[in-house]
Amino acid sequence: MKTINCKGTRIELSSPKVMGIINITPDSFFDGGTNTTKRAVLLKAEKMLTEGATFLDVGGYSSRPGAVHIPETEELNRVIPTIEAIVQAFPEAYISIDTFRSKVAKAAVESGAAIVNDISAGKLDINMISTVAKLKVPYIMMHMKGTPQTMSQQTDYQNITKEVLFYFSERIAEARKAGINDIIADPGFGFAKTRQQSFTVLKQLELFKALDVPILAGLSRKSMIYKTLKTEAEYALNGTTALNSIALLKGANILRVHDVKEAVECVKLHQEFINLS
Repeated sequence: MKTINCKGTRIELSSPKVMGIINITPDSFFDGGTNTTKRAVLLKAEKMLTEGATFLDVGGYSSRPGAVHIPETEELNRVIPTIEAIVQAFPEAYISIDTFRSKVAKAAVESGAAIVNDISAGKLDINMISTVAKLKVPYIMMHMKGTPQTMSQQTDYQNITKEVLFYFSERIAEARKAGINDIIADPGFGFAKTRQQSFTVLKQLELFKALDVPILAGLSRKSMIYKTLKTEAEYALNGTTALNSIALLKGANILRVHDVKEAVECVKLHQEFINLS
């Protein structure tokens, strides 16, 4: 049974959970610029929690391909007031901080965040893994090569799934050695991967069970969906639900999404389906 400890509560993940995305950025690929006021953020948080989100993932640094690099102080100014506001309004909410910077992670957890979600698995900040270990919170580590600014040029693999699994085996071992107990692996769909490579990882997602950690699938409205459908992210909700269904069948434990209601429905139908077998 896969569980993680958030604020002293064991959250069981063999029944998949949904993580709602709250981007405090002007340039995120789908919802950039929509959460510019405290009121807008709290309304979004309330909606996601009401619809069934277990986690809220707050990010202040856009990691879309080619995103503009921002200083640490700007990221802190975006996320810390947001986390504090959500914690004050919804003290029972489990907040994840989406950052690759250890100082931001530390400040966020001290402000009420319960999980650290790092797109670089500690590779962009040498202090991240030791910081998370000291904070004693769950750690989501994602596969990526390079940075958001360079990852689109780093898509050369001999065997994409094998290389991503090897990456995680190394990163998980380092995190365990540092004393991190609760680790979640995110294959990083669209990060340093072509559209076809992302589909290959999804097709072989059940192989990630060998890592013996919960798996997070972040497919929501990504280019692997809307480019395949020859549309835009705005019209990629139906495609997102289709791929989330596949991810659940392949063993995903957490769906990270922009649209909570549809993802929760997807989980409920998946649970009904597998409970019959």
